Amino acid sequence: MSWDKAAGVWYAVCDDIPLALESGSFDALIERIKTATPELLEMNGKATECILSFVTTRKDEVALWLTTPKLSETY
Repeated sequence: MSWDKAAGVWYAVCDDIPLALESGSFDALIERIKTATPELLEMNGKATECILSFVTTRKDEVALWLTTPKLSETY
């Protein structure tokens, strides 16, 4: 599961199931995965009992410009 900053959504992709889902919230995406995974496994003739594990990645880049107060402003 990863965060798409440009689209503003969490997304999950798994080629083994196959699965590709997205949602605006992390928790909602987990619920969608819990619902969709057994259905997709059954439709594809794969075992329906499985353990789901989640690996998440989120990378934020923040640019900061700090200004130092002038000496005359501190007194």
